[in-house]
Amino acid sequence: MDLNRFKKRGYVKRPTYIEPLKNLTKLMDKNISLYVKRDDMLESGGNKTRKLDYLIADAIEKGCDTLITCGAVQSNHCRITLAWANLEKLDCHLLIEERVKGSYSENASGNNFLFHLMGAKSIQMHPGKSDMMALMEKKAEELKKQGKKPYIVPGGGSNGIGALGYSSCALEIMEQLSKESLDIDTIVVPSGSSGTHAGMAVALKALNSKIKLVGINVSRPTDVQKDVVFKVAQEHIEVLGLDKDILKKDDLICLDNYVGEGYSLKTDGMKDAVELFAREESILLDPVYTGKVADGFLDLVKNDYFKDGSNVLFLHTGGSIALFEYLKYFKD
Repeated sequence: MDLNRFKKRGYVKRPTYIEPLKNLTKLMDKNISLYVKRDDMLESGGNKTRKLDYLIADAIEKGCDTLITCGAVQSNHCRITLAWANLEKLDCHLLIEERVKGSYSENASGNNFLFHLMGAKSIQMHPGKSDMMALMEKKAEELKKQGKKPYIVPGGGSNGIGALGYSSCALEIMEQLSKESLDIDTIVVPSGSSGTHAGMAVALKALNSKIKLVGINVSRPTDVQKDVVFKVAQEHIEVLGLDKDILKKDDLICLDNYVGEGYSLKTDGMKDAVELFAREESILLDPVYTGKVADGFLDLVKNDYFKDGSNVLFLHTGGSIALFEYLKYFKD
C-alpha cells in the first residue's frame, strides 16, 4: 500500500512511540501485556494532526485560502485545525455543535479558550443534532460571495482523505513492530467521527495483517456507529484505489458498552480509567474520547476478552487539553 503519491504538509515529523504500560499490566493481574501508541504526543494535536496533514495539503493544492470546520463545544479537532490554519496563514471559521444542551459557554476554558486566543475568524454555536455539513456549506457560500475560496474540513477530519492519516499510522505501527520484534494481537481505537477507525481498518486489511481491531464507541450505539465507520472506510478505499470488497461491514467491531448516557457525559468507568492512567502511567486522557476508550480497554482486559498471553495496544489519540474544562467530573 503506497501512500507516497498523496501530498501532505509534514505535520507528523517522526513516529510516535509504542510504550509498555508496565504498571497497568501488573495491576490488571492477567497474562496479558498492555502497550500504548502515543499519538497524544503529536504537537498536542493527537489523531487530528495525522488527518489534517493530508486534508490541509488538499486544501492548499486546490488554492483555498480559508478552512471551515465543525465540532463539539470542547472540540480538539476545531482547536488543532485552527492552529495549523494559523501556521499556514489560512483563515479559519468554526461551527460549534452544542451536543449536550447547556454545555456551551463563550467563557469556558480548555479548547474553547484557545479558539479565542488563537483568533478564529468566526465562531458560531448551533444546537445539538444540527445538520453541520449543511451549515458549513452555507458558511462556504457566504464566504465565496466575499471573494474567499473556502475548504470544508469535515467534523473530526473524517472522510476518505482524512483517513489517510490512519492508513499511514497503521503502516508506521507495522514498521515499529517489525523493528522491535513485537507481536501485537489486538489494537483498541476510539470510534467517533470514525476517520481513525476507518483508516486503520482499511490499512490492516490491505496489509493482510492478522491484528484484530476493536473500536470503542464514544457516542453512538453499535449499529449506527458501524454505518458511520463503513461509510468513511468506503470513501477511503475509493481514494486508495483498492477493491471495494476488501473490507466488509461485518469486519468492523464497534463496542457501545462504555458510552454511558451520551457524548461527553460522565461515566464512573471513564473517571476511574482517567485516574488510573494518570496515577499508574503518568498519562493524561480526556473524558470525552480517550477516557471512555481506556475504560473499555481495561474492562475488556478484566473480563478476559483478549486471549491469554496476548499483547494489546491502546491507541491514545490525545485530547488532554479538554480535561481542564471537566474538573467537576473529578471533584468527588
